[in-house]
Amino acid sequence: MVERQGAGRAGPLAGIRVIDLTAMVMGPYCTQIMADMGADVIKVETPAGDNTRYISVGPAPGMAGVFANVNRGKRSIVLDLRTEADKATLRALIATADVFIHSMRARAVGRLGFDYAAVSAIRPDIVYANCYGYGRRGPSADLPAYDDTIQAECGLPHVQQLMTGQADFVGTIMADKVAGLTALYATTMALFHRARTGEGQEVEVGMFETMASFMLVEHANGAMFDPPLGAAHYPRAVAPNRRPYATKDGHVAALIYNDKHWAAFVEAVRPPWAGPNLATLPQRAARIDEVYGRLAEVFAGRTTAEWLDLLRSLHIPCAALRTTDELFDDPHLNAVGFFETVESRHGPVRFPGVPAWLSRTPGRIAAAAPMLGEHGAEILAELRGDAAAA
Repeated sequence: MVERQGAGRAGPLAGIRVIDLTAMVMGPYCTQIMADMGADVIKVETPAGDNTRYISVGPAPGMAGVFANVNRGKRSIVLDLRTEADKATLRALIATADVFIHSMRARAVGRLGFDYAAVSAIRPDIVYANCYGYGRRGPSADLPAYDDTIQAECGLPHVQQLMTGQADFVGTIMADKVAGLTALYATTMALFHRARTGEGQEVEVGMFETMASFMLVEHANGAMFDPPLGAAHYPRAVAPNRRPYATKDGHVAALIYNDKHWAAFVEAVRPPWAGPNLATLPQRAARIDEVYGRLAEVFAGRTTAEWLDLLRSLHIPCAALRTTDELFDDPHLNAVGFFETVESRHGPVRFPGVPAWLSRTPGRIAAAAPMLGEHGAEILAELRGDAAAA
């Protein structure tokens, strides 16, 4: 039997094989974390490849930075599922797998012959994960979805508008990533159930449902009750004056929120407007935008370093603003070994690493992202070895 390349990986998902038919970011982010945690993730790509191979800069064609990050540690095989021969290869791979995950719309994956009924007929105990824009049970099930459209659907630009007066997307593909994390925990919970019972099952994660849940954690607020006690937004989060405070030479983010922090700040700074009418959290919460505006005036009077020294001496949460470029030189991230440098055929790649630490089964980045179809011959040789051993 040909030894599988996924064998010997470390991490809590070592020994788990994932057949990954996802593209773009939601699904690949989910399976990237599975690969970091030890799973053997086989990325099945069309002859054209995942579109994220081509959407940003990279060291070689088909190796854009976004793709390289969310597909690290995976193995790539090209299968044209319009052909019966490649469908047969995918069925053979499914027979060896623990997880099957895709990001096609329900009708499309059904037409190809790889819906849950077909896949579970090949491997009854498989965990089958659907990554959708919208869940299948609603009227929007067949609509295409991308991060921008889901941000709009879930109310994110609306709360930005409450805050700034302008309906804006946030500066990160939040819907894709939050949905990817949701797909990860749903899939691993299904694997946990299988480990206890031997039963596989189907998992469905919709980006819209995920982001509606995410947004309503705090913004449901008074609208949850019957009758409603207020609008569906959390006032502190959307206060127009909630922003980093401008200092003499930069900006500081500080949350002088609970009564202990507030009392310490007032004692140290003695702003003349901070009287008994703002001494308690309920009082400040009722006038939160005014409080933020008043604090902004105070913060303008000192430098960033002066504020950080004072606030940290009072144990008040605070931070100077930094750019995403500066994260690569952050002393804390480097001290904890957050970044991992991995060799690739294009030279070293410095990846943002695994953020969760496990004492017995820590994850790690197994390899750089694959070139299109890079592991096809290797994977097919494994299948031939499996067949010969059967």
